[in-house]
Amino acid sequence: MQPNAKPKAVVIYSGGMDSYTVLHLAIKQGYEVYALSFNYGQRHSKELDVAVAVCADLGVSHKLVDITAINQLLQGSSLTSTDIDIPTGEYEEDNMKSTVVPNRNMILLSLAIGYAVSLGTTQVFYGAHSGDHDIYPDCRPEFVDAMNVVSAIANYDDVQINSPFLQQSKFAILQAGLDMGLDYGQTWTCYLGLDKACGECGSCVERLAAFAAAGITDPVGYA
Repeated sequence: MQPNAKPKAVVIYSGGMDSYTVLHLAIKQGYEVYALSFNYGQRHSKELDVAVAVCADLGVSHKLVDITAINQLLQGSSLTSTDIDIPTGEYEEDNMKSTVVPNRNMILLSLAIGYAVSLGTTQVFYGAHSGDHDIYPDCRPEFVDAMNVVSAIANYDDVQINSPFLQQSKFAILQAGLDMGLDYGQTWTCYLGLDKACGECGSCVERLAAFAAAGITDPVGYA
């Protein structure tokens, strides 16, 4: 690294409010950010349009990687299978289990770690939070810890997964972003991916609850 050069970091950036906050946190911490988004055939691919726009506005390096070919292997989730309804209501395990995409985060983190190695950096930022723990096994602390161990074994360089909100709530993520002056109108959360957010899917319900707890109105338009 050149003298006074910023350290590099890969940020897995979906276009949602969690990764949007992590993206800005990495920038605030002084990293030269390399944002990485994946099209894996998710029904709410509108989030990727948001990610492209935000990175262009920030002037950060951004790769949108098409891995839709793996969609045929990741069926059985309402996020990748059009014959399964997106669940509405509370963001809880029994209701949201159908949104689990098999092995998704292991796949995405593996690709991000490979990208970090190619860039010569040791940091991959990832936006999991405590509200995901009950629903998504690949957002739990033990998964992140295990991936860090595997990453160190699999590469000559010890690339670390940095999950700054792993033990914090959606509200804490929102509050951190508000403290940084972020505009959450530049994010997309709804699992339906229509012109406006539905306000009814579990992801929308969790988001709206965070804004209600903060005592402010969500700037995203709802149907």
